[in-house]
Amino acid sequence: MQKFLSFFVLISVLTSCGGSDKEKKGAANQAGQQPPVLVDVILASYQPLTNTIEANGSVVANETTELRPEVSGRLTYLNIPEGRSVSKGMVLARINDADLQAQLTKLKAQLSLAEKTEERLRKLLEVEGINRADYDVAVNQVNTIRADIGVTQANISRTVVRAPFSGTIGLRNVSPGAYVSPQTVLATLQQVSRSKIDFTLPEAYANAVKTGKDVVVDINGEKRRATVLAVEPTANTATRNVTVRAIVDNGIINPGSFVKVLIDAGSKAKTILVPTASIIPEANARKVIVVKNGKGINTTVETGLRTASGVEILSGLNEGDSVVVTGVLYVRPNSKLKVRSVKKLQEAL
Repeated sequence: MQKFLSFFVLISVLTSCGGSDKEKKGAANQAGQQPPVLVDVILASYQPLTNTIEANGSVVANETTELRPEVSGRLTYLNIPEGRSVSKGMVLARINDADLQAQLTKLKAQLSLAEKTEERLRKLLEVEGINRADYDVAVNQVNTIRADIGVTQANISRTVVRAPFSGTIGLRNVSPGAYVSPQTVLATLQQVSRSKIDFTLPEAYANAVKTGKDVVVDINGEKRRATVLAVEPTANTATRNVTVRAIVDNGIINPGSFVKVLIDAGSKAKTILVPTASIIPEANARKVIVVKNGKGINTTVETGLRTASGVEILSGLNEGDSVVVTGVLYVRPNSKLKVRSVKKLQEAL
């Protein structure tokens, strides 16, 4: 019995030792070799590229102004139809001009007397009844009074507020009988039958827009066509952007609305595109991971234009290269990779 127990103990010890050796070998294998990383790839191929620049813009009325009186005084007439259209030259307000009207009447009476005096002296001059100097004084008096009448009439016209152009009146800020001055805003007048779009572009894209070029305006998902009116020749020194103004002919857009402007900056018939997520940015370079012989190779590339989700590759890739598009952050240089699927470019963008 004692011999049997000793034999059993010996077998157990040998078995335990053998198991430990196998575990050690397995652990060593795992430590020396990592499993391959699962990735998805695309095959680099030449694609047509449309370079569309997107900019933020604001709607501006075709014409806009604040209606202010030119002189101070009390409003005797006010005709500002809020929210309605008015035509150019329409009288919107009048300021008390009683003193100017009285002065005009006085000057007209003086002019009548001066003209009669000039006429009598002219007849006397013809028969040499007076000297030339007396007649010249009478003529000067007539011209002076006429000039004073012109000044008074100009002052009277300044008491009338007219619509400078056809447009839509905003909200009225004063009431009849109020005392106003040139600093008082009676209302605003805007011409919204045609709308302008002001937007900014980085100076690098300044050559992409020129006067007369068509752009697309996205207004809450509705796209309209606009024509560039002008480009500010000087870039903003703070932002290094240039301001562009375009005009939309069809449809009314509320001034101040936010819009997106899409500019076609040209297209390329043949270029290589990769998803933005596949680019590894470094301090002085841009890299992508290319699968070669089952390993991930970091490849330096030169990038070009950027789209909403893709990047143009100018150099560093050849047609047919397998570019990793998923799991990029988990791939180490020269590590083993296992390709799970080959995606199309549109699926990866």
